[in-house]
Amino acid sequence: MVFVTGVKHNRAPGLFSASRIVTLLSSVVVALSSGTNYIFSAYAPQLGARLHISHTQLNIVGLAGNTGVSVSGPIWGRIVDSRGSRIPLTGAFVCSLVGYAGMKRMYDEGTDSGTSISAAHFLILVACSLLTGLGAHAGVVAAVNTTAKSFPESARATTTGLVLSGFGLSAFFFSTLAHILFPGDTSAFLLLLALATSIPMLIALFVMRPVPLPPTHPRRKDDENGDYELIPSGEVVPSIAEPDVDTTSVVGDSYVPLSDVQHENGISSASETVCNHSHSRLDGLPDIHGKMLWMTPDFYLLCMILLLLAGTGVMYINNVGLISLALFAKSNPNYEEEEASKLQAAQVSTLSVGNFAGRILIGLISDFTRSKFHLPRAYSLCIVSSLFIVSQAFAIGVSSVGTLWMATAILGFAYGSLFGGLPAIAIDWFGLAHLSENLGYLSLPPLIGGNVFSIIFGRNLDAHTLREGTNESRGVALRDVLSERRCFTGRECYVSSLKVTLMACMVALALSMWAARRDRHRQKARKG
Repeated sequence: MVFVTGVKHNRAPGLFSASRIVTLLSSVVVALSSGTNYIFSAYAPQLGARLHISHTQLNIVGLAGNTGVSVSGPIWGRIVDSRGSRIPLTGAFVCSLVGYAGMKRMYDEGTDSGTSISAAHFLILVACSLLTGLGAHAGVVAAVNTTAKSFPESARATTTGLVLSGFGLSAFFFSTLAHILFPGDTSAFLLLLALATSIPMLIALFVMRPVPLPPTHPRRKDDENGDYELIPSGEVVPSIAEPDVDTTSVVGDSYVPLSDVQHENGISSASETVCNHSHSRLDGLPDIHGKMLWMTPDFYLLCMILLLLAGTGVMYINNVGLISLALFAKSNPNYEEEEASKLQAAQVSTLSVGNFAGRILIGLISDFTRSKFHLPRAYSLCIVSSLFIVSQAFAIGVSSVGTLWMATAILGFAYGSLFGGLPAIAIDWFGLAHLSENLGYLSLPPLIGGNVFSIIFGRNLDAHTLREGTNESRGVALRDVLSERRCFTGRECYVSSLKVTLMACMVALALSMWAARRDRHRQKARKG
């Protein structure tokens, strides 16, 4: 007996209906409010100077936010797959508000002159950063999941990429807003983040809803049971539907309610069949999740690529403000705090715009090459890896803050492309039924890579800072502005760290080529 999944309703909204557009736009706004972890480097130097903490400690604070994003991924993913987006959106509201409000209070209180904060206060600061990461991932996973359920396979990479582009544009949006409204006021900036990352989550509770997919097959009418529409294969997965969606099952060409369907081997409903750990589904997509995911070689291959590439991106994103300050201090003995802050904000904005562009374009490229040339989406990983290599090579060669924007823009574009294309690749490799849960597990490798590379960067910068502290050749005025916890030697402060990430990206390119080849062979095998 053959089972196919359908949906019972009067008529699904059209592909470009008002309800579907509202869902897409609200998902973009939620993602925009969830990407503020990328803006950490815009206020990190000021936060570190105010609380008198080292570069290594500052990197730990930044990594706490990334840790919140990564470790909560599987949890939020499982919740949104099974319960919908309400719980994650509520969690995003609470975590974001408490996290940024706590950081603002610690910044406002500051410390006694010349003394660092206590260990207990440092742990509280880390906890606040962790909460911002928890809230960020809760919001974006709800937005991506809702979008993936509301658009068909032919437009899924483009629409999810558009939502994730809002996530990438967040740093540019908020840094620009802060520069216009209250330039140089870090306390007001943190207050803005507390409110702007929490209030949209409450609004989304009422407007962000998954929309049933439009039918692409002729409708058939059953006089006794009402109208039923056959759902095209690969476009609806009942296990991620909201609880209020009325599902049915199709047996052959007959349309019957789901509750009337009985499996031959005794399984009571089709929904239970969907939720098992089978390798494939009748919609043509694989169904790999849970324990089976951890037994799949492709999962580990993708994890390693993410560890190397996303780890490189996290390190650069968290430290681009420090890089710009090191280059500026090297070439400007008469240090001007206002000018340095402008250059720092410019790097964050450039990074954010590149991130935004990458998340949009990679979806368009992925959908186009798949439909036009029948190439697996895994080929996009080769493009992304190459962009990371170029960005690190540029950054190593940069000796002036005026040209740093080129490396920053390429890195932002590469990082956005990596995560903009990831949902579509995850669907192709592991299926749509448990997308959010699987993406949650895939968010763990960037945590490892980001921690390793960021700690390397922080220790390298601290080592040069200590040596510079004994150098009396620099002006006292410069030291008074930057404090003793700054490196003044330009690219020498960090270039060794970038050489490590450059090698990591080269390894990631080799793994991406292997992944694309495996995907190509798998595609040919499916075609027979």
